[in-house]
Amino acid sequence: MNPRRPAVGPALRISVVVCVHTEDRWEDILAAVESVRAQSHPAHELLLVVDHHQRLLDRLREHFNGACAGANAPGAPSTPLLIMANSGPRGLSAGRNTGIAAADGEVIAFLDDDAVAERDWLRHFAAAYADPAVMAVGGRTEPAWESGRRPVWFPEEFDWVVGCTYRGLPPGKVRVRNVLGGNASFRRVAFDLVGGFATGIGRDGDRRPLGGEETELCIRISRLIPDAVLLIDDRSVIHHRVPAGRQRFGYFRSRAYAEGLSKALVARSVGARDGLAAERRHTARVLPAGVLRGVRDALLGRPGGAGRAGAIVAGTAAAAAGYAWGSLRARRRRTPPPGTRGGGPGDGAAAAAHEGAAA
Repeated sequence: MNPRRPAVGPALRISVVVCVHTEDRWEDILAAVESVRAQSHPAHELLLVVDHHQRLLDRLREHFNGACAGANAPGAPSTPLLIMANSGPRGLSAGRNTGIAAADGEVIAFLDDDAVAERDWLRHFAAAYADPAVMAVGGRTEPAWESGRRPVWFPEEFDWVVGCTYRGLPPGKVRVRNVLGGNASFRRVAFDLVGGFATGIGRDGDRRPLGGEETELCIRISRLIPDAVLLIDDRSVIHHRVPAGRQRFGYFRSRAYAEGLSKALVARSVGARDGLAAERRHTARVLPAGVLRGVRDALLGRPGGAGRAGAIVAGTAAAAAGYAWGSLRARRRRTPPPGTRGGGPGDGAAAAAHEGAAA
């Protein structure tokens, strides 16, 4: 497959999709919109996709003077704003797919609704697409702790739990297996060739914080476009708000368990070898080093050392348990889909212990 050579530089048209689902994040949504409108590389358009929440949809349209269906209100900023309802089933994947279908840009970027992008976020994305082989570019996501500081027990190796870049990812501009969905961009032709985000893997409005849909998509891209390059450029920075409820150990443990469940679905879809390759490396190298670092800090009397070591062990165990249960449940319910290799309960269970992006 030979995707057409796109425009690059200032002419590159980047559509930005922000999926929203609750009025509780109203101020966050407005901040996300303003950060997109302030980009040094102007967004071609901004699409707000509302996930089956009519009151939020009406409120957004009223707030932005009825901007919808491609129409910009008089006197509005230069970045066109489109506000639309999720046209698929409830959930983040279907919301993103709705945005993809409506977007007009050569590149489609995704920003979480509780995050703000730094001014050069899109500029660094655009520069990476000068190489026509690049199909996806992600960035660095920094936690913005609502409490004002990181909990002393919270290990940086598990920052993926709160949707952020974690210790273990290589710095700079590097090739990766997959980008992280809250701070990512994809060339439109990639969606044309391989389809959109798979539903049934990521968050769907359920109380359990699932994920993994961008991992599955990126693996499909690499399989179907053999010369595809996927990158992370850590100069493309966003700041992701971490509310108080997500700074508690209970959420940490449940999110790790849910990630294990998600990784079981990904492994069933694309096979355990590809679905868990990065996780195995992270589990074998980064996590043991984190435990040792925490133990050392504890012995030196530094605050939080024992807690961080214990959290790494507990998070790894929770993810492994989720992976084992998810794999067993998938085997009981149905056979692996044609053309994929399903991972069993013992196949890389401990390796499901992080979001997994490093190649």
